[in-house]
Amino acid sequence: MTLAEIGRQAKDVSRVLNNLGVSEKNRGLKAVAEALTNGQEEILKANEEDIRAAEEKGMNPGLVDRLSLNPARIRSMAEGLLQVAALEDPVGQVISMKPRPNGLLIGQKRVPLGVIGIIYEARPNVTADAFGLCFKAGNAVILKGGSDALKSNKAIVSLIQSGLADAGLPALSVQLIESTDRETTREFMRMNQYLDVLIPRGGSGLIRTVVENSTVPVIETGTGNCHIFVDESADFNMALDIIFNAKTQRISVCNACESLVVHKAIAREFLPLLKKRLDEKNVEIRADREACDMVSGFVPASEEDWGKEYLDYTVSLKLVDSVEEAIAHINRYNTKHSEAIITSNYANAQKFLNEIDAAAVYVNASTRFTDGFEFGFGAEIGISTQKLHARGPMGLKELTTTKYIIYGNGQIRE
Repeated sequence: MTLAEIGRQAKDVSRVLNNLGVSEKNRGLKAVAEALTNGQEEILKANEEDIRAAEEKGMNPGLVDRLSLNPARIRSMAEGLLQVAALEDPVGQVISMKPRPNGLLIGQKRVPLGVIGIIYEARPNVTADAFGLCFKAGNAVILKGGSDALKSNKAIVSLIQSGLADAGLPALSVQLIESTDRETTREFMRMNQYLDVLIPRGGSGLIRTVVENSTVPVIETGTGNCHIFVDESADFNMALDIIFNAKTQRISVCNACESLVVHKAIAREFLPLLKKRLDEKNVEIRADREACDMVSGFVPASEEDWGKEYLDYTVSLKLVDSVEEAIAHINRYNTKHSEAIITSNYANAQKFLNEIDAAAVYVNASTRFTDGFEFGFGAEIGISTQKLHARGPMGLKELTTTKYIIYGNGQIRE
């Protein structure tokens, strides 16, 4: 099937989805959740083939983790769809309605975006999450997943389509582009006549390619060089627990901590404790020269380390003299995703919240919470790091737009 045919089908389906009621959409989500659960063995078999091929190619262990599915992750995919079904439907909400002096009633109402294209790397769980949110928000979705997850994605999309058909709903609400060549991807990024928005999910290279080459409006979901700043007033035990969680709980995600910033006033006492704690997971600490002189076993950092998303058991470490220097360092090297300060100083906490340029800024909490489910949105389509239309975890509301609705009783303009 050609891209144009896929696009036309998505456009036709989007008009049907635009008119679906919330009960119909929820019925479809529940049917798909059941189909994924019942089709678990089919998904796992396809995923095993993808993993075997990835390991033969020497894929980074962190990326293999992103690619991997197991019964718990499939169960989480199904539960995510049920959670989306339980969320309030934003479509049709009238945001405002005001009378004008001439008697016109002018209001704004939420409506679906239409057809959403998503380009993403080897993360098959994104396939189900993307479908669920797009469908609940009344959008058709065209997916272009990474070649490393092609078999997994095909199995998941097939089951989604079967579930929709069983519920009497359009199976082509979700479509997967199976071609893996670059020309197809470039053509997809130029499908203005069919796509209303394009969302890239993946590493900085993928996102940059889409932003630079797409003629379709793009919502950037950025990479995560997330920092934790340990202020001089920080509670050490709290700081160690938060850093350990943010760095090691799952290394392959965009909200994992990749960079540490520590106030020099506490460095000699805190850094040995930090190394001991991170040694539990064999985390390599790439530190500046001053920190390396304080603690044996740190690896000297290069300039490249300050801006790197490792997706591995590696973290950078920079010492600073003040909260102002910490903020300047973070704003220079961050990806505007998630940043945290560990402090007992209220003024420093407020300064950090006000001056850090990021989608999510934390005081005394792990960056791992930047997630649609944790924020109460259900599954998320991605973490937007841009400032137009949407910023932060993108839930249902962010997959809608608005239109003006005007009621009159014969008014004409003079």
